[in-house]
Amino acid sequence: MSAVIAPDAPVLDEDPFSDANIADPYPLFARMREMAAAVFIAPHDYYSVVRHQEAGIVATDYARFTTAGGVGLSDIRKPGAWRTRSPITEIDPPDHTRVRAALQKVLSPLVVKTWRDKFLARAEEVADEVVAKGRVDGVADIAEAFVLDVFPSVLGVDVPPERIKLTGELNFNQIGPNNARTAAALERAGPIMEWYAQVLGREYMLPGGFGEKIYQAEDAGDFEKGTAQFQVRTFFRAGVDTTMAAIGSTLKLLAENPEQFALVKANPALIKGAFEEALRLESPAQIMFRTTTGEVELGGVRLRADTKVGYQIGAANRDPRQWADPDRFDVTRQTTGVHRAFGVGAHVCIGQMIARLEADSILGALIRRVRAIEPAGPARWRPVNTLRTLDVLPLNLVA
Repeated sequence: MSAVIAPDAPVLDEDPFSDANIADPYPLFARMREMAAAVFIAPHDYYSVVRHQEAGIVATDYARFTTAGGVGLSDIRKPGAWRTRSPITEIDPPDHTRVRAALQKVLSPLVVKTWRDKFLARAEEVADEVVAKGRVDGVADIAEAFVLDVFPSVLGVDVPPERIKLTGELNFNQIGPNNARTAAALERAGPIMEWYAQVLGREYMLPGGFGEKIYQAEDAGDFEKGTAQFQVRTFFRAGVDTTMAAIGSTLKLLAENPEQFALVKANPALIKGAFEEALRLESPAQIMFRTTTGEVELGGVRLRADTKVGYQIGAANRDPRQWADPDRFDVTRQTTGVHRAFGVGAHVCIGQMIARLEADSILGALIRRVRAIEPAGPARWRPVNTLRTLDVLPLNLVA
C-alpha cells in the first residue's frame, strides 16, 4: 500500500468512556465532528470516526478496515484480548458472505413473518397490563417485559430475564475498553459464566426454535463445525439488548415530544418512523470497531497501520452534514436505510427485521390504547461502555 500524504488525525486526551460522556455523549460528539473526520483517542489508542460519510466507509471498506481484529476495542488476534471471536461479525468477505448466506436461509423473511402472531399476542397482553396500571417504568414494564419474553421463545432458549440482562451488559462493556465498568460487569456475571457457556449449546435448544435450525445448518455443512453455538450467541445478543434499548428510547422521545406523539396517534403508519428516528437519535450500539490494514487516509487525515478505528454510530447519526436539525425528534424524517444504527454494507444487522417487528408490535399495541404518554419523573441511562440504553423510564399512560 502506497504511503499516505495527509496530516495526522488530531489527538483527543479526553475519555469518551468516562461516566459523564457515557451519560451524555452528544456534546463530545459535536466537538469531535468539528475537529476532523477521525480523531485519535489517546487514552485508549484508537481512532474515532464521527461523521456520517466516513463512518460508512470504515464499516464497508474491508480492504482498508478489516473486521479480522474484532468489532471491539480489543484486538482478538493479539495476546491480552478480553473478548472471544464471533464467527459471523468478525470475518471479512468473501468468508463472511458464505456464512451470512447460510444464516439468511435459516432466518428468511418468511420465517420471521411466522413469528408475527406470537409477537402481537404478547404485545396485546403487555399493553393491557401497563395501561391498567397507568404509572409504569417504560424499561422494566414495557420494553423488557415484552422483548425478554418473545425473542428467547422464538430463538428456542429458556433463559431467566435477569441473566439475559447480566450477560448483555457484559457483552457491550467488553466491546469497549477493559475499564472499571467492564471489570464490574464481569464480576456481576461471574457466577453465571459457566452456565452461559453451556446454555446456548445444542442440548439446551428447544424443539422448533430458530437456534435448533442453526445447529441443523451446521450439520448440513453450511457453517464451520463447532461454530453453531457462537452463531446462536450472536443472535441471542443482537435480538435482545439493542431492541429493548431502542424501544425504551422511542417511548422516552414520544413522551417528551407530545406533538410527535399526536402525529403517530393520528397516523399509526408513523410508528415505524418513530422507531427509526429513535434509532438515529439514541443509537443503541454506539460504536463498532475495525482495524486498519495499513496506513490509510480518511476524510483528509492520516491513520496509522494496524490500529483500531471505532466508527461512532451515535455521532454519525447526528451529523448535521447528513441531516437538517439533527438533534430534533421528527417521526416524519426519512431515515430508514440512511441512519447507521443497524450498520451498513455486508455486516448490516441481519436481525433488523426482527427488531422492527418487535417494536411495531409493542408500540402499536400501546399507542392504540392511550391518548397520551407522559414523563412521570427523570429517566436514567444505564452506564454501559458501548450500549445506549435506559435503566429507568417513569411514564404515565393516559388511557
